[in-house]
Amino acid sequence: MSGLHMVMQGPKGVMNGMWYAGIMRVERLTPRRMAAAVIAAVAALGAVLTAGYALDGVDEVDTALIVAVDVSNSVDEQRYRLQMEGIAQALEDPSVIQAIIGGAKGGILFSMITWADRPTVSLPWTHIASAEQARATAMRVRTLARQGGEFTCMSRMMRFVSDKIVPQVPARAAKVVLDISGDGRDNCNEKEPIETVRDELVSYGVTVNGLPILEEAPGAEGERVRTQSYLPEEQDTAELEGWFRAHIKGGPGSFVLPANGYADFGRAIRQKFVLEVSWLLGLNR
Repeated sequence: MSGLHMVMQGPKGVMNGMWYAGIMRVERLTPRRMAAAVIAAVAALGAVLTAGYALDGVDEVDTALIVAVDVSNSVDEQRYRLQMEGIAQALEDPSVIQAIIGGAKGGILFSMITWADRPTVSLPWTHIASAEQARATAMRVRTLARQGGEFTCMSRMMRFVSDKIVPQVPARAAKVVLDISGDGRDNCNEKEPIETVRDELVSYGVTVNGLPILEEAPGAEGERVRTQSYLPEEQDTAELEGWFRAHIKGGPGSFVLPANGYADFGRAIRQKFVLEVSWLLGLNR
């Protein structure tokens, strides 16, 4: 059963109630009222679809995963697409799907925040408890409209998550994870230190993980050198990775897993998802 069909036939009766009744009464309305009725009906259906497609009857999940993606000025169209495609492919990956459905409750809640100057809920809480639902969520990620912005306002985004997202998790979750990715430090000069918000989230039981995107940096005589490799034999803590460890990482089992540039984002987020939605998260990395 598709997500759209679930919404149409769900207990709230969106299709069988307001939408259907509004359309059936349309011939009794004046043209102006007819237009208003159709707009209202479409808006009501759209609001329900935006709110997630399979949350009715979901009482408990293994993980509530909030994926916060940097879309600031340094993220051009190509980099944005690499991030969205990386997240979508990770959700379709068999190892990730197995981790999602293999827990005690057999499913997770998944949400996406895109952020720059301010945060936006790009994908509201969505229940994933099957390969079909994982693939459907992946398709939604691929079609997300790009949000613009100039600055990397990470502290502001975390405040939003702490105040607006975490208190509204729509089911009991064995663990709540905030997954933050980005290619730079917070540069908004917020009055509230980022560590203050991080510690508040941790006090609520949220695990905060980091995925720094380590771009190539200019070396001597103009050549390009890698600032970090995820290969064990080549690892060396980079400045941005160290900043993520000091200011972002927090909570039991939290970790930082870097990507070697945007082309490596898909590999990193896939590996990260497996750790975050399985009980391997208990391993302190």
